Amino acid sequence: MIKIKNLSIHLGNFFLSDINLAINDGEYFVILGPTGAGKTVLIECIAGLHRIDKGEIWIDENNVTDLAPEEREVGYVPQDYVLFPFLNVVENIAFGLRSTNYSNVEKKERIRTLSNILGIFHLLDRDTRSLSGGEKQKVALARALAPFPKVLLLDEPLSSLDLQTSKHLRLELRQFHRELGVTTIHITHDQVEAEEMADRIAIINSGKLEQVGELEEVFFYPESEIVSDFIGTPNVLDCDYYHSLGQGLMEVNCGGLSIILPYVGNSVKKIAIFPRDIYVSDTKPPGPPLNRFVGTITGIKSSGAMVRLEAKVGEKTVVAEMPQHVFGEMNLTVGKEVFLILKLRKIRPYEKKD
Repeated sequence: MIKIKNLSIHLGNFFLSDINLAINDGEYFVILGPTGAGKTVLIECIAGLHRIDKGEIWIDENNVTDLAPEEREVGYVPQDYVLFPFLNVVENIAFGLRSTNYSNVEKKERIRTLSNILGIFHLLDRDTRSLSGGEKQKVALARALAPFPKVLLLDEPLSSLDLQTSKHLRLELRQFHRELGVTTIHITHDQVEAEEMADRIAIINSGKLEQVGELEEVFFYPESEIVSDFIGTPNVLDCDYYHSLGQGLMEVNCGGLSIILPYVGNSVKKIAIFPRDIYVSDTKPPGPPLNRFVGTITGIKSSGAMVRLEAKVGEKTVVAEMPQHVFGEMNLTVGKEVFLILKLRKIRPYEKKD
């Protein structure tokens, strides 16, 4: 378990103010926030890379606030991995074990075990400069995990990877975590990354912790306008009736739209889905007609790297979101007919909380 108590620090333009946070033993915990929010400073404080102005950091009931980084039993993977170019893969991994008391046999066995779990056994003799981004990430993970840390800190571990590699490694990271059971703190600005990986999530903005909770609680029930603005507002649709379809599915009817979602075992009066989870196409996509609708664009709004579309679908108006480069590939204008697919696994029952 990790406990952060009243932590404050000022580092030039970066600061943290009165951070209080508890992370459970064995948890995969994601800290989400925009660039410059203070995410990296927070995990660097946990790693012991900064002297904090105020507060305490506890790991496994031990106050580590004044301990040196090597005394904290923490593994840290920085954003750029920082592999040693003058050492090959096996030497980089072994570097993490240099200050331990393990025998050479134990060290070799630890390297063999981690390289097999991470799928890099065939790379052990390679020069790190010849590795791909995904391979470098795995070597950095192995080096951080080698000395049996109690806590693993990951600083934007997927941000420099291409989309396909990032998606693949998200699944692998979760699998590694299940096998190794190390308490993990993963920071990111990517909401999809957080949604796919986190047991729980914290939102940080301008050096302050805004909200902590399970995914659905934070994403669908933001506690502040700051969280709501960052996460975005989901589409919320009123449902007229519902019934079970069996096999873990149920059907709801929302203003004439028949929508399938995972069975939740109780009444459903409203459902919610985020704009990013609605696929838009200017041509009819192949596949079965499950949660597929035809709509008419009623509004288009650009926001940074994303474009939001409002579309009238039957009696309802829904908002979908897509990257600018995808929008640019389609000739979408107000009044044009589009095809929309609501991703089944992303639809959630919704009840307004006080």
